[in-house]
Amino acid sequence: MSPQQIQYVRLLELPAMEMDDRVKQELEENPALEEGLDISRDEEGDENTFDTEEPEISGANEADLSLGDYLTEDDIPDYKLAQISSQAERKEEIPFSTGPSLHEHLEEQLGLQNLSEQQQRIGEYIIGNIDDDGYLRRDIEAITDDLIFRAGESVSEAAVRSVLSVIQDFDPIGVAARNLRECLLLQLEHKSRTPETEYAIGILKNHFDAFVRKHYEKIQKAMNLDEDSLKRIFHEITSLNPKPGNSWNSGTDTRLNQIIPDFVVEENNGELTLSMNRRSVPDLHISPEYTAMFQDYMGNKANRSGQMKEAVQFVKQKLDSAQWFIDALRQRYETLQRTMQTIILLQRDFFLSGDESKLHPMILKDVAEHSGYDISTISRVSNSKYVQTNFGVYPLKFFFSESTQNESGEEISTREVRQIMRETVDAEDKHKPVTDEELTALLKKKGYLIARRTVAKYREQMNIPVARLRKEL
Repeated sequence: MSPQQIQYVRLLELPAMEMDDRVKQELEENPALEEGLDISRDEEGDENTFDTEEPEISGANEADLSLGDYLTEDDIPDYKLAQISSQAERKEEIPFSTGPSLHEHLEEQLGLQNLSEQQQRIGEYIIGNIDDDGYLRRDIEAITDDLIFRAGESVSEAAVRSVLSVIQDFDPIGVAARNLRECLLLQLEHKSRTPETEYAIGILKNHFDAFVRKHYEKIQKAMNLDEDSLKRIFHEITSLNPKPGNSWNSGTDTRLNQIIPDFVVEENNGELTLSMNRRSVPDLHISPEYTAMFQDYMGNKANRSGQMKEAVQFVKQKLDSAQWFIDALRQRYETLQRTMQTIILLQRDFFLSGDESKLHPMILKDVAEHSGYDISTISRVSNSKYVQTNFGVYPLKFFFSESTQNESGEEISTREVRQIMRETVDAEDKHKPVTDEELTALLKKKGYLIARRTVAKYREQMNIPVARLRKEL
């Protein structure tokens, strides 16, 4: 693919929130791109004309300097999202409250510490590498190398470790851990010391593998514990948060702070209306000043110096880049719109009722065939995008599921099968969890003819551990 095609694909993958940042970045980096409607076009009418003679720049390919995109009124386009209905046009922005992210929360705490300027920069870099779960999944050595070679900081691994220890004391407790063991230990070390916490720390430090594999007898024997004591100690550990970053973003209100729907689908008297979120793509146009500057350069052949030739090349590049970005946004909008329209068509029953049982089996290929796009395009559109409905906010991936057959030969969504599996596991006796074989037999009794290996695949996709790892004392 060409560089422009690659950038378009990347734009297509961005959700609303990140698209907002991408547009701001482009506006900052390209002075030939401006936000808002192009008022100069309305004032000048159709008077825009351009010198069609190409500049003489030594060493440049004439084709690269063609003015083909700048010959008519359309050459200084404004980009404005067209809404699908007059009702949707009144939605300038979907209202969602905003709150600080995990990284902002950590940076705020960093600013309260008594650190040197270098330690502050190290801390900011460490925080920037913390993922949404709250983990620092990079080696100290790698972070030190980055600071030395990329940021130009003369630091040692000891200095990075020192700042990391400060951050690991921040709220939420357990943040910036490099693995699960360290995360749990950080939380235990912040708790009041009791016999249970002391034993829990000992288990995590000396018997972690046995702990994660739930080899209770091995731990009990090694630490000379009775069953009741072991239960209390395990309860101490399992009450900890294995993903401290999630605790910052897991509440409903906080999740909404982080999610800006790309689409809105409303049901009114049996009619469905689709609109796009305008927040992430404002009106954009090419700068009239840069266009006029280009015309001046083009018309000043007599006094064209080497410096002016470089200026012509620079302005032309910025104008081309602005034109491409506007066209790419328009194409992105059209692709997202047609894809969402297809999903609504195929899942109309759900959008009318909000009843999950009315979701039909639907895979990427189905949407691709109805919309006319490639499967890869549908995959990119569906990734990290959300739709607001009368019944809640859903990721687009929610609407996709494979199909299977019941004993009557009817095609049904695998969502039904997964729901039965989830309900069965939730209700199981944790002292004797349901095995894959037992799940398969249960589904067969309910009329779902599914192989055990398929049941295992669905279980793994739902992040449900095998029966042995679900066993409790």
